[in-house]
Order: sequence, then structure tokens, then C-alpha cells
Amino acid sequence: MKWGMRALAGTLAATAVMAADGARTREIAAAIKQRVDDKKAVGMVVATIEPDGSTSMAAYGSPGPGAMPLDADSVFEIGSITKVFTAILLADMADRGEVKLDDPVAKFLPEGVRVPERNGRRITLLDLTTQSSGLPRMPDNLRPKDPTNPYADYTPEQMFEFLGRYELTRDIGAQYEYSNLGVGLLGQALARRAGTSYEALVKERILDPLKMTHTGITLTPWMRDHLAKGHDGQRNVTSNWDIPTFAGAGALRSTMNDMLIFARASLDPSGGRLPRVMQQTHELRKPAGRDDMSIGMGWHIRRMNDRSVVWHNGGTGGYRTWIGFDKTLKSAAIVLTNSALPNDDLGFQLVSTAASVR
Repeated sequence: MKWGMRALAGTLAATAVMAADGARTREIAAAIKQRVDDKKAVGMVVATIEPDGSTSMAAYGSPGPGAMPLDADSVFEIGSITKVFTAILLADMADRGEVKLDDPVAKFLPEGVRVPERNGRRITLLDLTTQSSGLPRMPDNLRPKDPTNPYADYTPEQMFEFLGRYELTRDIGAQYEYSNLGVGLLGQALARRAGTSYEALVKERILDPLKMTHTGITLTPWMRDHLAKGHDGQRNVTSNWDIPTFAGAGALRSTMNDMLIFARASLDPSGGRLPRVMQQTHELRKPAGRDDMSIGMGWHIRRMNDRSVVWHNGGTGGYRTWIGFDKTLKSAAIVLTNSALPNDDLGFQLVSTAASVR
């Protein structure tokens, strides 16, 4: 039950847009075919944006029984990549003057909810998005009725009950610790401040302005028709996850076409107020537990080959996903898979080799 930071016949479908000779597409297609054939994945849709602005995309593998063939419209759970959307919401609301980054999260929770403090310091909105709040990865009162859909019945009241009795074991802001609880709490606070649901807020502030028409939490009929079936680590079909209380930490579903829109907006601040605000989430804020790793708002920042890769991954019970970009090169990579098998290395590989593509 962790999100992110962690015999099937397939048919190959590969396309390239504006690729000079299709070499990048063939490279991607070969890489994902090898992974699926080696049973290191069930199905994959992978795309890159190159420094010259070209896009290459390939899909390979099984979408699961009864599902449409994998392509750029296939729907995947993107898991913890949702956290960067929550960070963008925070940056957007701060830019509008609706919140301040140093506001204590308790300010936006129901009256009477206790949020743990330490040495006179209160947990702020910025502490939550930089994974330095001191809150643990998960609360101890998560006891799902259905282990295959473990967050479906966890309520805000249970979250608040845990917060009310939890004692921080370190100073706030002192150390990086990846916390689904923390970002789930941030999503709750921002939605309450806006007077709406998290899903409605992310749609209004990010998805609609970027025209990401097939991204959301609730599956529309179109999204359900295009859903790639998730598979567990043994490549067996498994349940989709419903994440109502921790929505801001991992509930979004999306397609490659929509994630490419998101990646391009992340690379280019000239597209208006929202892309400009998105840039603020990429700024380095704190160390993240390794010499080569830092964190911005939501996004992790890894030092590679004398350049910085801004990235996040995601994982639910049946999916693993990755998005990252090199802002110096103006390159990006997106990896969407419908199995609980790791794929981060492919994303980093594709971003790090972007400079060699001509």
C-alpha cells in the first residue's frame, strides 16, 4: 500500500510526431518490448519530448482482458504523480492570495481538529508539500475492509483522529520523510479553503485551463472505456483504487495525451499565468535524503550529468508511472504502465539521453 518513491501476448503500436528519422521512437519501442517480453511489465505507453520540441511515443503489451489496445488515449492510475498537481494547487492559491505558504495547515481544518506541534512550531502548507512535516508515511488507523482497494473506506474523521493523538518524533522541517498522509492532508486543507472537493478544485484550476480533458478521479464513461486494466506484481489483474480522503496524494487517472500536455506546460512558462505558477513548484526547497536528491514543491529534483531532472513517480495496486523533465534541455519523458512493477530507471534513462537525439 505504497504510492510512488518505490503470460501475456502483446501487440506493438508505435508512432512518432515530428521525429526526423523515427530513431527515438524505435529506441522507445525496443526498450518497452524488451521489458514486456522479459515479464518486467504487462503493458507500457512511453513518450518523450525532445530538445527540438519533437514528440515520440510507443505502446506495447497487454491492456488487460476486454480492454482497448494500448495507445496514447489509454487511461492509467498515475498514483503519487497526483502530489505535484496538489503542489501546483498550493502555488496557484498562494499566487491568488487565497493562502500563504507559511500558513499552518490547522487554519483550514474543521474547528477542534488538533494538528501535532513541536517546540512551538506548527506544520505549514509548505512543510507538507516539501515532505518535511514530521508526519509519518501513513497513519496507524488505516485498516481497510478490502485490502485490494485499501483507501476506499478511510474517512477524513479517521485522519483527524490520528492527527489528534500523534506526537511528532522530530522537529518540523528538520528532515525529509515521504508522507502520503501529509500530502493527503494538504489536499484536504486546500479543498476546504476553496469550499469545494479536491477533484473539483484540480479540474477548475489545472485540468480545464490546460485542456486535459481525460484526466480526473471519477472515471467518466469515456475514461472507463479506455481504462487499461491494472495488474499486481505477479502480473495478475487487480482492482482499481479509490482514494477519497487522500485524494491529493494519489487519486488521479490520466492518459499519455494529457500527460504530454502537462509536461509541455511544465517546460514552457510562456503559456500564461498557470504555466508561470507551475514553475514555482520546480524551485529547490530542501534536501531529500540523498546527496543527489532535493525536493521542490511536490517535485523531486535529481542531479544527473551536471544537470537537474525534475521528476515524480507514482504507484497504486496495479500501476506504476513516472514523469520527469530536464529544463535546461527542454526535454521530458513519461512512462505509464499497468502493472505494479518498477519503471523509474527507464524514465531517467530517456531524459538523460535526450541530448544525443538529433
